[in-house]
Amino acid sequence: MLSLDSMQKIVPPMVMGILNVTPDSFSDGGQFLNRDAAIWRVRQMIDEGADIIDVGGESTRPGADPVPPALELDRVIPVIETIRSLSDIVISVDTSTPEVMTAAVAAGANLINDVRALRREGALAAAAETGASVCLMHMKGDPKTMQLDPHYDDLFGEVTAFFRERMAACAEAGIPQENILLDPGFGFGKTPEHNLQLINRLDEFACLDAPLLIGLSRKSTLGKVLGSDTEDRLIASVTGAVAAYQKGASVLRVHDVKETVQALRTIRCLMTESLI
Repeated sequence: MLSLDSMQKIVPPMVMGILNVTPDSFSDGGQFLNRDAAIWRVRQMIDEGADIIDVGGESTRPGADPVPPALELDRVIPVIETIRSLSDIVISVDTSTPEVMTAAVAAGANLINDVRALRREGALAAAAETGASVCLMHMKGDPKTMQLDPHYDDLFGEVTAFFRERMAACAEAGIPQENILLDPGFGFGKTPEHNLQLINRLDEFACLDAPLLIGLSRKSTLGKVLGSDTEDRLIASVTGAVAAYQKGASVLRVHDVKETVQALRTIRCLMTESLI
């Protein structure tokens, strides 16, 4: 399983390749719903240098509706089983559904990546029972409503307090501190200005003593930074990933694995003045 100790020893951070087996995810919805296409993409991301494959069967884009557990299971479990039969790579399951957590870990997943921070009924107990590592994401509201009018009186204070509360709930449920990662939730109940503040002050979350998972890849804030609604956000995504690394991120969740791995290698060589 992933742990705080292993995260702190990784330089540069682990690259988590996104695999959405959904018809409606915001960037790649429908591309990998077919199992053969999904496994082709997994092989490609592994070849490109991914350290983790994050498999999701429920879109959490702004405005998204929940998915029935049976459908989510049907989407992700066969893919996870196939990945595990092919590779010992770390597998993450992007889910908030207790039944999916249990089945995914049984199928070979190592990490539960939950945008709802184990707040669905039964999720906390299910995650604890699996013994898997967990990523707790901050989200204000839910995917259906989170971007309608997000407001904070104290952005960092509120996000930090949320993390402390969820980490305490995990401890009470039997999930050890070393099995917890945190994700500030870029674009999940945040304005573009909130997102920019979070990435620029990411190192302030060091007080929580937990690895940070950062997901900026292709998000709408990057389009606004570029001054257009273009879907070509590759350079902005990679730049954001490098900035997150420099601010202390341990895991970078990305669509563009090859380019991110190359950028991280380059910045590390520049910073260490050596070829590695």
